[in-house]
Amino acid sequence: MDLFLLEAVANAGGAIGAGLAAIGAGLGIGQIGKGAVEAIARQPEASNDIRGNMILTAALVEGAALFAIIVGFLAMVL
Repeated sequence: MDLFLLEAVANAGGAIGAGLAAIGAGLGIGQIGKGAVEAIARQPEASNDIRGNMILTAALVEGAALFAIIVGFLAMVL
């Protein structure tokens, strides 16, 4: 098999994987924010607890997405 073709497929796969990870993280964090706003609207007195949990969960999603993006970039480089 042609080495150039194999490298091109690896680059395309890494780029698509990194893009999908970024899109997934954006959608996930959007859902977290939506849920937090709805929860605060239902129980305004618990807004501090809800906001803290939202920030923690969004940070965990962002961290997982960062790892996925790095793996995608590594697939393109290696």
